[in-house]
Amino acid sequence: MSKATKRKHVVKEVLEDCVTPTEDQHIMRVLGSNGNNLHEAVTGSGERFLVSMPTKFRKNIWIKRGDFVIVDPIKEGEKVKGEISFILYRDHIKYLRKLGVWPEGFQEDRTSGERNKGTPKEGSERKTEEEEGDSDSEDDDSDLFVNTNRATVLYSESEEETDEDEEEEEEEDEGRA
Repeated sequence: MSKATKRKHVVKEVLEDCVTPTEDQHIMRVLGSNGNNLHEAVTGSGERFLVSMPTKFRKNIWIKRGDFVIVDPIKEGEKVKGEISFILYRDHIKYLRKLGVWPEGFQEDRTSGERNKGTPKEGSERKTEEEEGDSDSEDDDSDLFVNTNRATVLYSESEEETDEDEEEEEEEDEGRA
């Protein structure tokens, strides 16, 4: 079988089949890639460990931070304690929630597509802010795409630092004059 044919069948299997986990399988969220086809993942109860990606998915299917997978446990593994058996997409997640198989620890989580859309309530709140004419609405970045592959870094600016800098500049200007 050629690489293209194999890729076609693997992609078709992942996108079209709806799989429910067996008793020994776990639904896990990927926290990040450690390289060498190893991924750090967390269960619904908060247990974290490494899982490996089988060769049939390598270079055919890509997963990123925040994606959900079904994992087969590896009993003899010390560091790597599971192998990915199925990658869950939005339709699969909806199906598993409908069946009531979805773990309680992930119930409040939303898929990345649902996060970007927001809830209708949030949208109506944005409209009321715009109607009020707040100047802060121009700086509002809540409607921007959220990249789940990057760690969130918060920067804070303090007005005290800028005031001190301005005072130092004024003192230097007075000293020159």
